[in-house]
Amino acid sequence: MKKRLNITVNEKLIERMKHYAEQHDTSISHLVEDYFESLVKPKLKKDISLVDFVESLPKVDLPEDWDWKEEYYKAKAKKYGW
Repeated sequence: MKKRLNITVNEKLIERMKHYAEQHDTSISHLVEDYFESLVKPKLKKDISLVDFVESLPKVDLPEDWDWKEEYYKAKAKKYGW
């Protein structure tokens, strides 16, 4: 459900936003809504490296003789009924 929101914005900015919205075939309301969504959406930590991210994943203890290739083909056979 949508609700009205009254905000006060500089008149020159409103004119520029109307022009921008027209060029992008959208409305100011849609632009504001998209911007607000981007503000409240959970953000990924950009300062974390790929290595740090991988190390932060949960650890899984697998047997020493675990054969990745064999398990891959077993899973495919089960999925596709080979």
